[in-house]
Amino acid sequence: MYAVVEYKGNQYKAEKDAVLTVSKISDAKQGDSITIDTVLLVSDGDKVSVGTPYVKGAKVTVEVGETFKDKKVLVLKYKSKKDYHRLIGQREEYTNVTVKDVVLA
Repeated sequence: MYAVVEYKGNQYKAEKDAVLTVSKISDAKQGDSITIDTVLLVSDGDKVSVGTPYVKGAKVTVEVGETFKDKKVLVLKYKSKKDYHRLIGQREEYTNVTVKDVVLA
C-alpha cells in the first residue's frame, strides 16, 4: 500500500517504513509524530483511490527524524564589461521523516 501526499508544496510517494526527505520542519522535534491529511492518491494493490483534490479520510502518519543541511549551492552573478561579479553560497536545510502508517478511510 502506498500514497501520494502533498506536504509543504511538494508531492511525495509514501510507503510504510519509507524515509522521505522534506523541507525543514521547525515546529516539531525529533521523534514527534505528524499526521498528514493532504493525500492525493492511495493505492491498495488492486484498488486506486484518487482524490478531488484530496482523498477523504485518508491519512499518513510520519515520525520526524534528524534535520540536516544539504551540500552548498554556489550562485555566480556576473555582468560583462562592468567589473561586477558576486559569488553567493547557500545550504538548504532538510528533515528526514519515516512513514509509520498509511490509512485509507
